Amino acid sequence: MQDSALSFQELQVFHTYDLLILLRLVREERSKSYNLMRTVQKAPEGAEIDKSVIEFGESEYRLYTARMKLIEGLLVDRMGYKPKRVDDKLLAALKQRIESN
Repeated sequence: MQDSALSFQELQVFHTYDLLILLRLVREERSKSYNLMRTVQKAPEGAEIDKSVIEFGESEYRLYTARMKLIEGLLVDRMGYKPKRVDDKLLAALKQRIESN
């Protein structure tokens, strides 16, 4: 997941196919962070949860959200839209287009 921490300029040189894969990974991590955050929020009242755990979950979620939006912005510039889902079908279609050129 180190690639998701790259700067805008560094991400700009990535191939569109690679950006889509990275977007899929970032979205997965964002979902995990969100689910963790919700689990902690739904903990029983008597449960003692360290404040640093809560803050970590929230900061991870914000980080992945920002990275996701950055990558989506690059994809909008290149593709004209941001894909709702990055699934194997989309990746296979793009790969076939790349190979046919």
